[in-house]
Amino acid sequence: MPLQKWLIIIGCLFIVAGIFLPWILKSGLGRLPGDIYIKKEHVTFYFPILTCIIVSVVISLIIWLLDR
Repeated sequence: MPLQKWLIIIGCLFIVAGIFLPWILKSGLGRLPGDIYIKKEHVTFYFPILTCIIVSVVISLIIWLLDR
């Protein structure tokens, strides 16, 4: 598939993700048990590792389905 089509597909995915972002946040995605959250006195560190893995798997499946 040409690069232009991939860029359009990725752009559309960003638009769809932006539209559904309020519902995604309410679903608990981003606050899963595998996400790392450390809060100290003046520093907060948050790394949503499990959320990143789930999003990566979903995006990989979507791309795999579109490529078939």
